[in-house]
Amino acid sequence: MLQSSTIKFLKDLKKNNNKPWFDANRKVYETAKADFAAFVQQVIDLHSKKDTSIKGLVAKDCLFRINRDVRFSKDKSPYKSNFGASINKAGKKAMSSAGYYFHLEPGGSFTGGGIYMPGPEELKKVRQEIDYNFAAFKKIISHKNFKAVYGDLDKSAELSLSRVPKGYEPDNPAGDYLKLKSFIAMLKVKDAELGSKDLVKKTVASFAALQPVIEFINEGMQ
Repeated sequence: MLQSSTIKFLKDLKKNNNKPWFDANRKVYETAKADFAAFVQQVIDLHSKKDTSIKGLVAKDCLFRINRDVRFSKDKSPYKSNFGASINKAGKKAMSSAGYYFHLEPGGSFTGGGIYMPGPEELKKVRQEIDYNFAAFKKIISHKNFKAVYGDLDKSAELSLSRVPKGYEPDNPAGDYLKLKSFIAMLKVKDAELGSKDLVKKTVASFAALQPVIEFINEGMQ
C-alpha cells in the first residue's frame, strides 16, 4: 500500500509546480519518494519469484526522475506530477526491451507494461515475430488471465499505423497487431486502491498476466 501523504504530495505538487514550493517541501518529497520506492521494491521481490529476469533488481534503479525535460516543451513546469517505475531486467535504462511499469498519479494511476515506441530495428523484429508466430502470440493475448486484466493490447490511434506496414499483405491475420508502433497493455488503478493493503498483490497479479507477452516480445528482439 501507499501512504496517503504520498498521494497528497503529488496532488499538492500539481497545484504548486514551481521550484520555490518544491524546495520548501523537499523533505515531504523525499518521504513520498521513499514510500513509492518501498512499494516498488515489494512488487519486485514478489514478482521476481515468477519472473526471474528481474531478480535482484533494486527499486532506485527503476524510478524515473521527477524533474521534467522542458527543453523542447511548451509546458515549462519543472516537475512531473507523478512517480513512475520501469521494472525491467536492467531497470529504467533498458529502453530497448519490454518490461513492467507502474505509474502513480492521482486520478490517472495505472499498471501494466510492454515496450513503448521501440526503435526501427526492434520494431521490425517484433512485427516479424508476431507474423511468423501469430498462432502462439494469439494464444497468449487470448489467455483468460490476460483478457481478464487487460482485454487487449492498447490499439489507440496514436500508437498505430492507419495501414498494415509495407512488406505485409493487407489481409494478414495479424494485421491489427502489425500496425502497432508500441506494444503495451495498461490497467487503470483507482485512487481508492492506492492505499489498499492489496495493492502490491494486485500489481503483481497484473504483471503475471502480462509476463507471457513481455517474454514473447523480448524473445523476438534477440
